[in-house]
Amino acid sequence: MPAMNTLDIDATAREVRLNGTQVSLGARAFDVLVHLEAHSGRVVSKQALLETVWGGLAVEEGNLTVQISALRKLLGAKAIATVPGVGYKLALGGGEAAVHDGPALPGVPSLAVLPFANLTGRPEQDYLVDGITTELIGALTRISGLFTIAATSSFAYKGRAVQLADVGRELGVRYVLEGSIQQAGGTLRISVQLVEAATARAIWSDRFSGTMEEIFDLQDRLTESVAAAIEPTLRAAEAVRSREKPQHDLHAYDLCLQAEPLMRFTSKPEHLGRAIAILHEAVARDPDYAMARAMRFYAYTIAAGGRFIPISDAAPVLPDAYALLDSGTRDALVLTYAAHSIAFLDHGAEQALGAIQNAKAVNPNSVAVLGSSGWIHAYLGRFEAGYEDIQRALRLNPLDPNTGFVRSAMGPILMGLGRVEEAVALVELSYHEAPTYGSTLNILLNGYWLLGRTEDSKRMAAELLRINPNITVRGTLEATPYKYPPFLQMFRDAQRACGIPEG
Repeated sequence: MPAMNTLDIDATAREVRLNGTQVSLGARAFDVLVHLEAHSGRVVSKQALLETVWGGLAVEEGNLTVQISALRKLLGAKAIATVPGVGYKLALGGGEAAVHDGPALPGVPSLAVLPFANLTGRPEQDYLVDGITTELIGALTRISGLFTIAATSSFAYKGRAVQLADVGRELGVRYVLEGSIQQAGGTLRISVQLVEAATARAIWSDRFSGTMEEIFDLQDRLTESVAAAIEPTLRAAEAVRSREKPQHDLHAYDLCLQAEPLMRFTSKPEHLGRAIAILHEAVARDPDYAMARAMRFYAYTIAAGGRFIPISDAAPVLPDAYALLDSGTRDALVLTYAAHSIAFLDHGAEQALGAIQNAKAVNPNSVAVLGSSGWIHAYLGRFEAGYEDIQRALRLNPLDPNTGFVRSAMGPILMGLGRVEEAVALVELSYHEAPTYGSTLNILLNGYWLLGRTEDSKRMAAELLRINPNITVRGTLEATPYKYPPFLQMFRDAQRACGIPEG
């Protein structure tokens, strides 16, 4: 039996002692704790806490979750129990109920969505709140590479006081998504928070608002945006977790986690070289691991796109891209990496288009899928379709780590649509983020040339030659993934005018 914690609160002096030791709390966190302690033994609704602690002020529910997280960090992850769909209960000082271990954690990021809390003040809205939760679970289950617990298991916790760590153990998941819905007049506010179950550490949060008349559109925006944000957020969290593990305990999955941040839109060839080496090791450890194989040839694609290596260097791994497409995989990221690699490394944009459409059918809310889809459409001169993909990707998750890669695709797309000044202004943002990435420099070279900014265009040409002195006009035309004839002529004319050797 673990030792019982003792909590002493002096409301007059506004002091808190845990096991005899004074602890420091912010004013709001102190008020939350006082209210929970005054009603210890029962569940306190989120609405009651908001009304009491904030004195009736109209505040977002996220303010409360911040204070709860602070209390858990100070008093212990199990100091405050969550009651999904309702509120919280102070759990200090009592013996812990027996918790049965559930299934082992799967080898991919795993998630449970707890029933959202109805803070509208209208119990008859429970059906609406539960429906939004169920719809969100359905959207998350469609993300390949993410293990999401079904709604029936998640709703088994509704109304029960639970520790997030216990939820993680019982369901065999590493992460929990919590949420609530408030109503102010005719406006609904939906707050969501992603938490690491074992530590109750908040990883990500966001909120969405709209009118009751827009409820279906609001629900769609919520599910799309959360699904789009969860994928890269959990990949990043898993990568951090992997780096914290002992280095002798690595396997193919952990190696992929280490390589992933090195492959993000980058101007550092040494990062990509390191990623490629790690992924070769991952494939050697598990030759049947599709994601390791896909990430390996995609790392070569990114390196070639940066003009850090010649496309011929990728020849040994390119057949693996075709093999994975032929395997019938339904993993959206594997399909995406294979499609983009075939389009860029092997002039296969037509075949890649079918694969990327399959990936979008599996996970229509993935920024990675939409970004590559935009590029592939640009290669084929399908600029309107590419524009829709990139606009959607940027709207769904403007803070995604791959935003630079996605935004750069808008360069050739806007050029193809005749909006050259917009294209240059947008790609210049990516240039400042990654000033030595070859694809970005090449887009700007052509854009500046079209605008008559000859000196800027020549400056981009000089930077390209510094990255790779072997660049030639002939080599560019032979290697380019673009199939749109006006672009091929533009590449030829612009590079010749800017001093790129003919070859």
